[in-house]
Amino acid sequence: MAPPLSAPADTPGADDPAGDAAPQPPRRPKRRPASPAGGAQPSPVPSPVQWFGRLNQLDFDLDFFERLLARNPDSIDVLRVLGELASRRGLHDRALELDRRLVGRLPADSLARYNLACSLALAGRCDEAIVCLGAAFDLGYDDVAHMEVDPDLASIRERPEFRALVGRA
Repeated sequence: MAPPLSAPADTPGADDPAGDAAPQPPRRPKRRPASPAGGAQPSPVPSPVQWFGRLNQLDFDLDFFERLLARNPDSIDVLRVLGELASRRGLHDRALELDRRLVGRLPADSLARYNLACSLALAGRCDEAIVCLGAAFDLGYDDVAHMEVDPDLASIRERPEFRALVGRA
């Protein structure tokens, strides 16, 4: 008797010489994903860890608070924080816009006026900064020690009007 012929590996019963097992469908070869023209593989979507790693904390906070402000445009707390963040990032025009909005919502708030004066000074609007700083003093702002070292006010610190305001306190 001749030895039994072995079946090809992809035919039913190939793994079962006695043929007792249920027939299995033929195995298909694995398909490779189609590559774009030129043979380059598409880049995978970055994981959250990779994406967040590209933003520094200040940029992340700015984006977060900008989104909060878009949902709640009159939030005093968000306006305060976002104005500070924009200023810290060097976005002086944006900080100025936010501080103006805050003063519009809180016209009697001395700290809001002080922050607006800082934004004006950073934007190179020195005369307006002095006037706004005077309004902050009129509303009760009195932290002269901070004013003397606040880097935001460096552009107006040597002006006679600034010295006069400091002398008032």
